[in-house]
Amino acid sequence: MLIGFDQAAGFLAVAVVITLAPGPDNVMVMSLGAARGWRAGVVFGLGCACGCLSHTLLAALGIGLLIAASPWAFGALKLCGGGYLVWLGLRVLVALWGARPDGGQDRDGGGAEPLGLLFRRGMLANAVNPKVMLFFLAFLPQFVVASQGTPGLQMAQLGLLFAFQAAVIFGALGAGAGWIRGWLIPETSIGVSPGQWLDRVAGVIFVALGVKLILLP
Repeated sequence: MLIGFDQAAGFLAVAVVITLAPGPDNVMVMSLGAARGWRAGVVFGLGCACGCLSHTLLAALGIGLLIAASPWAFGALKLCGGGYLVWLGLRVLVALWGARPDGGQDRDGGGAEPLGLLFRRGMLANAVNPKVMLFFLAFLPQFVVASQGTPGLQMAQLGLLFAFQAAVIFGALGAGAGWIRGWLIPETSIGVSPGQWLDRVAGVIFVALGVKLILLP
């Protein structure tokens, strides 16, 4: 059974506000778009949005509750998620040591990394974030209508709706950050390029978010 229009509309209105609120995903998408160009920002944002589907599945099947109730499992997920973000940030920073002055990147093309790789990294960065999992466990059930039955199916549909609107918003944020980058960064520069500085900022942001996630109580 499909969720009702009023149910979907109410959920979507709240979901859009939550997605637009400043958070780790927004920061990562915009920092990457500003550093690597609009294509990288959009693709990474789409990956983050698709990562929400894993949390939807865990919530719909009730597996997320088991993970949240197990200190060992939740701690392991925190370490994996935070460690992955730290690794992404350090990888960017280490790569810059040997970069040429112009950063070796296209002005609007998303750097040297394949877009498919950026998509997978965005998806994994979201999928291994236990804070997002807890959010889905608390958020989705609030919009389940008991009289309609099959709460798991309702949460699955709500999760798909959330992922869709997140893909639109994250894509727009990544594109906007990339557009600002293309407008601010000149075609040529001397010494360390603005693009490299933005890469460094993005790397530091990823490391900081990862450390914050690991230290999450």
